[in-house]
Amino acid sequence: MELVPSKFFITHSSAVSPVSDLNAFDRALISAGIGEQNLVSVSSVIPKGARLVERCEMPMGAVTHCVLAQMRGTEGETIAAGIAYAYRKDGRGGYVAEGHIHGSAESLRRNLTWKMDEMARIRDVEFDEIHFVAEDLEIPLDHYGCCIAALVFTEYR
Repeated sequence: MELVPSKFFITHSSAVSPVSDLNAFDRALISAGIGEQNLVSVSSVIPKGARLVERCEMPMGAVTHCVLAQMRGTEGETIAAGIAYAYRKDGRGGYVAEGHIHGSAESLRRNLTWKMDEMARIRDVEFDEIHFVAEDLEIPLDHYGCCIAALVFTEYR
């Protein structure tokens, strides 16, 4: 059986919890609209013909493939998580890079640019415009925090 994604959306969020980093992660997933899915992490390939769509609701408990970046932290820390994606100039699909750091979204964007540049170099391809989404968070005292960003596959051909 081949599962070749034909549509995807991008989402991101951050959240805090006074209880645990797991609860902050859960809150971030809910806020991003993917907290009721069974997420399966996949690597970095956007198939030829797959297109970006608006975020949509999916059935509760659906097995959902995604490229997920997450960063968890605790009080006083600044954390960031994000993704970058681009299509190949030759029209043969694209790629996604995910990242997470103790630091700002702007610092993470630089890291993601380096990752995308390396992905193009080792494949000897050129990319169209690189798109970024990154979330950062300064975690308040007595709390845990989590930032997430995801490219979520929604339909298959």
